[in-house]
Amino acid sequence: MNARINLDTLLPELDQHHLDWLEEEAIFILREVAASFERPALLFSGGKDSCVVLRLAEKAFKTRIEGKDFKGKLPFPLLHVDTGHNFPEVITFRDLRVAEMGERLVVGHIEDSIKRGTVRLAHPLESRNGHQTVTLLEAIEEHRFDCLIGGARRDEEKARAKERIFSHRDSFGQWQPKEQRPELWTLFNTRHRPGEHFRAFPISNWTELDVWLYIARENIPLPDLYFSHQREVIRRKGLLVPLTDVTPPEAGETVETATVRFRTVGDMTCTCPVESDASNAAEIVAETLSVTVSERGATRMDDRTSEASMERRKKEGYF
Repeated sequence: MNARINLDTLLPELDQHHLDWLEEEAIFILREVAASFERPALLFSGGKDSCVVLRLAEKAFKTRIEGKDFKGKLPFPLLHVDTGHNFPEVITFRDLRVAEMGERLVVGHIEDSIKRGTVRLAHPLESRNGHQTVTLLEAIEEHRFDCLIGGARRDEEKARAKERIFSHRDSFGQWQPKEQRPELWTLFNTRHRPGEHFRAFPISNWTELDVWLYIARENIPLPDLYFSHQREVIRRKGLLVPLTDVTPPEAGETVETATVRFRTVGDMTCTCPVESDASNAAEIVAETLSVTVSERGATRMDDRTSEASMERRKKEGYF
């Protein structure tokens, strides 16, 4: 597909009125979090979904000066779990964005969990993605967070399709899908016992296409990995594995250079790019209109281990 489409040509042809409704709903949810919890935090990794939620939080709580700059402080800190195997470009972007906003960033490091002995790796190059759960729960306990705001969407994966907007977690940080609370007429039950907490997902009802339309409309900055670039990759099990220090080629594999972009960004050991020439948001919108596989299904090795891999991780306390 030729994705070379001009932003000004494509976007006016798409009906985007639903974005106003989605934005209004998300801002309402964010304000409900601030009103209902004492110590919330916003999960911010530098990925596209967390960047969208961050912009929504700016709109919910900050004052916009001359229709451009947001002034003021968010009523909660930002939280990121750093696996130590994140893409360096994303960590650089994360730090620059936080510094630009003047917000507080709390970082939980898996390396610290390894030193404490709460995370044990089978081998040095093992994917650390699943181990984020331990570090996340340790950060929740240390900072006494009672609600984490995340950018998960129901269209990403079938386990996430079961998730409520306000997702209750027990005192062990676990998610029980059969014990999710009803959410009728935007009435949310946020009651919880000491030691329990919630995860709140303001963009649950958004799709990948909605996210990219909103990024284009709001001109939201993102890491360059999301746009077309040249990268050394290895073709493995139907995926393009990026060549990095933690994802070296295996015996018999060939390293090649391809034109790619990332649809989602996570741990380098389990996140793969897709071949693409899309170099701006409009071109990505054009590509997204034609895809038949969600970004996690197309690019995440950790979701291919079994049909229930995501649900199992979520029950353990995953994002």
